[in-house]
Amino acid sequence: MPRDKDVTAVLTEGLQFDVTGTSGFSVHLDGEAKTAVSSMELVLAGLAGCTGSDVISILRKKRQGVTGLEVKVHGRRAEEHPRRYTHIEITFVVTGRNVDPEAVRRAIELSQTKYCSVSASLRGSANITTRYEIREAESVPA
Repeated sequence: MPRDKDVTAVLTEGLQFDVTGTSGFSVHLDGEAKTAVSSMELVLAGLAGCTGSDVISILRKKRQGVTGLEVKVHGRRAEEHPRRYTHIEITFVVTGRNVDPEAVRRAIELSQTKYCSVSASLRGSANITTRYEIREAESVPA
C-alpha cells in the first residue's frame, strides 16, 4: 500500500465538499454538519476505523470468540481557534463468547502505541484515553 495519500475536495455548495481519496472512494462533507458529517467528525471517524481495524485484527489472531465490535469516540475541542481536539476518549464495546479481558486490553494497547497511524497523528495535540466493555454474546437456542 502506498505511503503517500492524496485527497481532492470539490466545493458543491455552501460549505459542502465532495472529497475523493487516492483509493477512488468519495465522501461528502459539510462544514456546518447540516447535510453530512463535518471534517472534525470525520477525523474521529478515521480514528474509530483505524483503531477498530487494529483491535479486531489482533483479537482474531489471538483466536478470541469476538462476534461484534463497536468503537465509540468522543472528542472535546478547544474553545479558541483553531479549535483542535484536546481530549479524545475511545470506548471499545466487544461482544463475543468467553473473550479474555487481557487480550482486549493488549489489543487496544498495541493499536494505540504501535499500529494506529491516526492515533499517532493526533497524540501530539490531544490526550487520548481508552476503555472497553466486554459483552457476552447470546447463545443461539438449539
